[in-house]
Amino acid sequence: MFQGSITALITPFTNGRVDEKAYQDLVAWQIAEGTHGVVPCGTTGESPTLSHEEHHRVVELCLEVAKGKVPVIAGAGSNSTAEAIALSRHAKQAGADAVLVVAPYYNKPSQEGLFRHYEAIATSVDIPIIVYNIPGRSVVDISVETFARLAKLPNIVGVKDATADLARPLRMRTTLGPQFCQLSGEDATATAFNAQGGIGCISVTSNVAPKLCAQMQDSWAKGDLATCFAIRDKLMPLHDAMFCETSPAPVKYAASLLGKSSPDVRLPLVPASEAARTRVEAAMKSIGLI
Repeated sequence: MFQGSITALITPFTNGRVDEKAYQDLVAWQIAEGTHGVVPCGTTGESPTLSHEEHHRVVELCLEVAKGKVPVIAGAGSNSTAEAIALSRHAKQAGADAVLVVAPYYNKPSQEGLFRHYEAIATSVDIPIIVYNIPGRSVVDISVETFARLAKLPNIVGVKDATADLARPLRMRTTLGPQFCQLSGEDATATAFNAQGGIGCISVTSNVAPKLCAQMQDSWAKGDLATCFAIRDKLMPLHDAMFCETSPAPVKYAASLLGKSSPDVRLPLVPASEAARTRVEAAMKSIGLI
């Protein structure tokens, strides 16, 4: 159900408010460019700074455009289990195909605490759950052994893996089997992740290069490695530029160059610096995006 190039959508702002038209236009453009799925209200969508009302509205706006065309995996993570359940319930009610639930950040739970957090969500809401493992932001790493326990819960169906450990997907595959959906959370290693057992990437870069990211994943799936690797190499400078400062500031600036969003982010993030803007522009020009 979930594979290929899945965009972790930015949330456009205008004068500090969610720009609903720009957001829905962005979703429609993503689908037209061949993106295989979308994620509203993930970290790239600045979910930590969205109010609950805004979070609900952004998920609903995305579904209005994408439902029935591509899968919608709604961000529903929190370091509060009760809040994650509430966000997951809203996503289910709104019609999302799945939820993406990040490991509880700041609390630093044990492996048992991580298991119980996801178990509580899975038993409270009947919706497929993608577990988001990103130790660099959440401080905790969900172990393969904990995933083996979680995978026994019927609606925990996959992982977004942002560990940057390319041995991890193979360990996961040999422990959990090929049916467990493994999606990369690192653009720069997306093809290598597929080679180790993955079936796609939840991507930041695809906000501004959706066609190329989708073509790369399509060519991998078809076994056209020459095309896949040519696109992989072409995209690498853009991947680096998207993370030259804290995301999503660089990608929102890149989207502004395409007329898809303002470059605005919400505090405590700040807009891309002049050096970052120069780097983003150079990367986009190098592959013909602008």
